Amino acid sequence: MTPEKRKLIEASFNRSETLKFYNALLIECETDYVSIKIPKQEMMTRKHGMFNGAMIASLVDVSSGYAAVSHYEDDCYVVTVELKVNYLRPALGDYLLSKAYVIKGGKKISTIRTEVYVVNEETGKETHAATSLVTMMRIK
Repeated sequence: MTPEKRKLIEASFNRSETLKFYNALLIECETDYVSIKIPKQEMMTRKHGMFNGAMIASLVDVSSGYAAVSHYEDDCYVVTVELKVNYLRPALGDYLLSKAYVIKGGKKISTIRTEVYVVNEETGKETHAATSLVTMMRIK
């Protein structure tokens, strides 16, 4: 990934009001790979403190989108065509960590696999909470 492309992605990430609201952090950004961290807030949880599934799906969508954008050399915009999330276990922990990988990046359509982990800050243990397959379409 060129430094210019990385700056475009970081600038887009930092402009997002939603990501600011979530206190999201862009952890890694490489060609065909993006990782995002979201710390737990009360509004994101269900009973007993587990992350709500909607929060996980939102993280999957954002991570997959940035991973798709990272695949293309030029500045572009993508939209979600299809998003499937399998919730593997209750997401109990201090923050969510996504790892989004481009499986196939085409001229218009990209397929992304995004794994979501819940992390215990004290131990650093990552627990696999959800796995997903996402299709994104390049618009610009």
